[in-house]
Amino acid sequence: MKGDYQELVDEISGLLGVPATLENRDFELIAFGAHDSDDDSAMDPVRTRSILTRKSTPAVRSWFEGFGITRATGPVRIPAAPEAGVFRDRICLPVRHRGIVLGYVWLLDARPGPTAEQLTSAMQVTDRIGALLADEERAGTDLSREFRAVLTAERGWQYDMALAALRTALGPAADGLHTVVCVAPWASRDAPSARAVVGASALCTVPWPWPAGAAHSPAASSSGTGTPAGPGDRGRVAAASPGRTRKGGRGGPKPEEPPRAATDPAGDGGGTDGHALAVLVRLRAADVLAPALTAAGRLSEAAGSGVAGIALPRRGTGGLAASWREAASAARAVLAEPGLGPIADWASIGPYRLLTSLPPAPAPDPATAALLAPANAELARTTEVFLDCAGQAGRAASALGIHRQTLYYRLTRVERLTGLDLDDGEDRLLLHMALKAARL
Repeated sequence: MKGDYQELVDEISGLLGVPATLENRDFELIAFGAHDSDDDSAMDPVRTRSILTRKSTPAVRSWFEGFGITRATGPVRIPAAPEAGVFRDRICLPVRHRGIVLGYVWLLDARPGPTAEQLTSAMQVTDRIGALLADEERAGTDLSREFRAVLTAERGWQYDMALAALRTALGPAADGLHTVVCVAPWASRDAPSARAVVGASALCTVPWPWPAGAAHSPAASSSGTGTPAGPGDRGRVAAASPGRTRKGGRGGPKPEEPPRAATDPAGDGGGTDGHALAVLVRLRAADVLAPALTAAGRLSEAAGSGVAGIALPRRGTGGLAASWREAASAARAVLAEPGLGPIADWASIGPYRLLTSLPPAPAPDPATAALLAPANAELARTTEVFLDCAGQAGRAASALGIHRQTLYYRLTRVERLTGLDLDDGEDRLLLHMALKAARL
């Protein structure tokens, strides 16, 4: 990469003494300069909307394009138009590369405004932004094949060759900080263009061998009244357990090992006609996941019923296999536990970090098989909420909306059904993991 968008926008803001905003040619926000908190006029409605929603309205876009910004090669002054929602005059600096407009830098215009010399210097910075956007566009167009090859290659020389090809295509950016986003399920075999997703280096689709939701889980199939839960009950079932909240801790990365099979992001084997979308996202800092969260939000919304998982940040491409496993695992966890989502990073999914890495058991554990039967869905849910509440009867009864004596009665039935002792730590662990695994 020749630079960083934020640094270049900050450079323009410094040259001109006013906050600048960078959008791509589809008026989607890429970066913006900070403004003086004492100057409320710097945050007019158009700029505020662009920053908060990362896009402009059709009316604003139509007004701006009416002044020929798609053809301009120099600064364009645009007057306010309250009827279009534009309440301040603006200066547009077109971002071009080899004659093609790739984006726009926006400035609020105030008299006396920037000098001609200042604007000339700012346009020189837009040339660097244009080269960066062009490189990204070429990479995004070309890298889907290489990225998919890395995620689906068999172990050994095939994986090594695929990784080498991706590194070559990425160029110097291959050594940068990245994360991987998994959006699942993805209805199409085709991935959107990388240029449509700010911060994305590459996108591709891969086979998705797992169920699309948690409705099949016995623990999730009851709404707590003894009747099967409908689609609208999933969130309520998940929310009933106070234990299903994001954890703040960040665990260490899994061993960085190539994927086991093309259809198997977590090493489970199997195949399907379903697909997931994988996105390679550039990051500025390991503790700032905003680019990945933005991409995940937009793409999961585009997927309709899709959810998204985000891997731990890693520098370089050597850990892409581990990153894909983590992102896919986080997406699977959200599909199993809707209360975790609709977007979850791998560090926040708790026991599913372990469960999603295990091969599926051929059959439920004998002690828990009866509890996991559909006929005992209410008991399964009661047990899971009780264990999620760390065995605190008062919390569990409150979360379930039942009397504490009703809770004790149900737990006694569970012990008789399973032969397990809920006062024994190892029996609790076995039961808890069995219930969580059933969701997957």
